[in-house]
Amino acid sequence: VACRVLKLSAQGYYKWLRDPVSQRDWDDAHVIEAMRQIHENDSTLGYRFLADELADAGIAASENRVWRLARIARLQASHHRRRGKGNKPGPAVHDDLLGVTDDKGRVTHDFITAATEPNQVWLTDITEHWTGEGKLYLCAVKDCCSNKIVGYSIDSRMKSELAAAALRNAIALRAPAGTIVHSDRGSQAVFKQSMQQRLVVLSVAVRRRLLRGFASPGFLGAGY
Repeated sequence: VACRVLKLSAQGYYKWLRDPVSQRDWDDAHVIEAMRQIHENDSTLGYRFLADELADAGIAASENRVWRLARIARLQASHHRRRGKGNKPGPAVHDDLLGVTDDKGRVTHDFITAATEPNQVWLTDITEHWTGEGKLYLCAVKDCCSNKIVGYSIDSRMKSELAAAALRNAIALRAPAGTIVHSDRGSQAVFKQSMQQRLVVLSVAVRRRLLRGFASPGFLGAGY
């Protein structure tokens, strides 16, 4: 009766009774599920980076084991192809709320006059810095009115959690409401939790370009 209700075959059920799933198979299944979630977040990670991410999440798995499970789950690092000359980029994941289109179809931004009060407009970008121990990535969130850094995060790899952590820190510090968070298309702008809280509105530039007054060499100068 239970098999009929669950739409399972009785033959499969009795086979499972004769040969139940081993503890190792259970453990591998949990590791694969964690790997799938990490891969969905950043599909460019290979098995070595997946092993690092698992370790950060408190899951012990050697690189050899991760490699074996990645083959079983068919999780491969994706490599982005270069766009041919003249090809146009695809649509941004969010609208450009601050862009102004001129008569020639060019999109420009004026961040100096975009905000008249604090927490109206935030700008975010990721910069890389070389240290004696290797490369570090810094994601900073800058208030457009006060010209101060209101949140940041640092990591040894550029991933979506880097941007999400910086925004969470800024939200915890400023507790904004309806703030526009603007980034270029190159930033890892994945702020699902913040969008669910409806605290900020995301804005992404149509093309990846240097944000004047933000990603310039003096971007971190004031308020940092």
